Amino acid sequence: MVLESPRQALIKKSMPVPKPLNGQVLVKVMACGICRTDLHIIDGDLKNPKLPLIPGHEIIGHIEKVGEGIRDFHEGDMVGIPWLGYTCGECKYCLNQQENLCERAIFTGYTKDGGFAQYMIAYQSYCFPISPKYANPGGAPLLCAGLIGYRSYGMMGSHARKIGIYGFGAAAHILVQVARQEGKSVFAFTRDGDHSAQEFALRMGATWAGGSKEPAPEKLDAAIIFAPVGSLVPKALRDLDKGGVVICGGIHMSDIPSFPYELLWEERIIRSVANLTRQDAKNFLTHASKFSIQTNVVLYPLEKANDAIADLKEGRIQGAAVLVME
Repeated sequence: MVLESPRQALIKKSMPVPKPLNGQVLVKVMACGICRTDLHIIDGDLKNPKLPLIPGHEIIGHIEKVGEGIRDFHEGDMVGIPWLGYTCGECKYCLNQQENLCERAIFTGYTKDGGFAQYMIAYQSYCFPISPKYANPGGAPLLCAGLIGYRSYGMMGSHARKIGIYGFGAAAHILVQVARQEGKSVFAFTRDGDHSAQEFALRMGATWAGGSKEPAPEKLDAAIIFAPVGSLVPKALRDLDKGGVVICGGIHMSDIPSFPYELLWEERIIRSVANLTRQDAKNFLTHASKFSIQTNVVLYPLEKANDAIADLKEGRIQGAAVLVME
């Protein structure tokens, strides 16, 4: 399914199976989750995508063929492929263990073709082994919603016990399970009046759920904002206790309105999350193998990608939408 121009529907196309080059693998895609970042790319919010583009970066599949120089994987191995598709290893960010900020990074389903297809090419070093319990369509959301959520979670600091999550979608419904299994309390904020989403949050393990305009029932140690709504930043600051942190977990957000300095005072912090590192992926997938994470997914055949995108935009999906190819 191909994006030829922003703000246009994806087009189904038949294309030659790509061939892996040195350091690359050919992956037969089993399933690919649809991330909100995909919506931002399709809607033109993220500029300069590769065009035409095969979107998708929450990929589960098996290696069909290996290129030259491949040592870590063999044909038939199950792998997961995330957003970060390549880094240079030479710029100041890569050398400072900040490869997520690499100046020459390539991103799966954005600046290189992704997983809305039966086959795709990936660099070996940016593929990750998948444990058998996640080697299925339900494991696909772990590759971005899970990873970015986990990177955001790590930025809170170990002291955070009361966590607010603003926007309860794919990332939040994974993260709440991690937090609860570590003995933390999660307060879920949804669109005002979205009682279905609030009930879903409670079923997934949230301590409390309410509308985004409601004050938190208790002062929070940390807040993670997944909804792309800038006005939630001052709202989250109001909900924080002293020394708390607001983490903006999305790649795109509407403008943040001005707010009084007193909301930031008392050493509150605002941080953003940019992409992920390979170490994030290794840490999270190791973590996930120890826990029982149940993803709530709605499955669509590949050719129904536009229907899945529309359902996601209109809020008709609780959890994650996943395209299946097998």
